[in-house]
Amino acid sequence: MRTETYTPGDLLVGDYPVAVRAVTIAGGQGILKRGTVLGEAAGKFLLSASAATDGSEVPSAVLAVDVDTAGGDVLKDAYASGEFDAAKLIFGAGHNAASAESAWRKSAAPMFVRQLA
Repeated sequence: MRTETYTPGDLLVGDYPVAVRAVTIAGGQGILKRGTVLGEAAGKFLLSASAATDGSEVPSAVLAVDVDTAGGDVLKDAYASGEFDAAKLIFGAGHNAASAESAWRKSAAPMFVRQLA
């Protein structure tokens, strides 16, 4: 079982249990950085943008590692639970910390955004 540890100044904050799962990141998005808020469409994960209409407009995961999707779909790790530093999350157009946490709360996802001082 994979575990994560808290590192000050990192994306993960607090002590809520962290779950990581391998997901398919859709190709053609270029380089996505760790902390990118993802949505799911047709079984693949994309940068979540609020104007999308394919399902990816709903934030559902956070990318755990940097990934280059220029060559096509890639299987990579994403966080499915945890507490995240709002300043370290990367949001798609129309999203912010409040909209991401609202989506996670509505879906009962165990994901939380923290505004750190």
